[in-house]
Amino acid sequence: MLGLTRREIQERFDDIVDFAELREFIDAPVKTYSSGMYMRLGFAVAIHVDPDVLLVDEVLAVGDEGFTHKCLDRFADFRRRGRTILLVTHSLNLVERFCDEALWLDGGQAMTRGDPKRVVGAYLTKVEEGEAALLASATAKAVEEASRLEGRDGKEGRDGQERRDGQRAPTEHPIDPTSNMFEATEGRWGSRDVEITDVAFLDREGQASFVFHSGDPLSIRVKVRAAHPTDDFVFGIGLFNAEGICIYGTNTYLEEMNPGRLDGEAEATFAIDGLDLVEGTYKVDAAVHKRDGFPYDYHRLLYTFRVKSRTHDVGIYRPRHRWSFSPNVTFKSER
Repeated sequence: MLGLTRREIQERFDDIVDFAELREFIDAPVKTYSSGMYMRLGFAVAIHVDPDVLLVDEVLAVGDEGFTHKCLDRFADFRRRGRTILLVTHSLNLVERFCDEALWLDGGQAMTRGDPKRVVGAYLTKVEEGEAALLASATAKAVEEASRLEGRDGKEGRDGQERRDGQRAPTEHPIDPTSNMFEATEGRWGSRDVEITDVAFLDREGQASFVFHSGDPLSIRVKVRAAHPTDDFVFGIGLFNAEGICIYGTNTYLEEMNPGRLDGEAEATFAIDGLDLVEGTYKVDAAVHKRDGFPYDYHRLLYTFRVKSRTHDVGIYRPRHRWSFSPNVTFKSER
């Protein structure tokens, strides 16, 4: 088998079984093995043949943490002995850590080849472009659907906000992005006396984007159109994670900006110097309303952007930080 004699197989049998961690299942028919068990056994057999060229296809996806570390140690041993490893994987960190050269395949077509960091960078750029297109489409559909539903109920939603005696009636929706941040429901409502005509996420170059990197600047540009001049207006912004948990909310009135005059088409930009968020998907509220909270146009959770990061920390907020250690604490260059 694989160029080994029966005696050589017998000599290496125990090592193969122990490496694959299948000692208690070794007498069971191979056809009863799970796909993960089958792949671990195949990998264990291949490396104990001591080949000059080893082809590995996603083997690290089928083991636990301990098995993964054993495989990585064996890869390192092969490299030290000058053997060739052809690694098929979606693990970008593994490509950058072990490979001398990388080839990116997409649908069977070679996209680029060369230095692993350059190839990984090109791949990530392409992935981000695809994500941006999907987010743009999803956002456009969300705004269109919210506008359609709001239009269907528009007469009741707008006219019902004012009683016949001129007093405003209670509304079923929160009146501004800071009033009820922990009960977020996607939608659109308001009188439209001042209407939001566009909301865009802008990168550091002022270009529209839906994908950002942790720490990047982000500007949220809100374009509005006032049907009539008004001196009673407030712009509001709310940030949420994908689960609807409020990250931050504010408006111009809370920040002591007293309105002067708004007439015709205008825009407001909420600029964040550094997007200190962990990797994930985030949603935005945009609103314009009166100082007492009466909504002109409220867009709740209709706009989505994504934050990317090669550091997979947890939570929502990533505070800018640094580590320091006493001299007797050291770290290896690679994990």
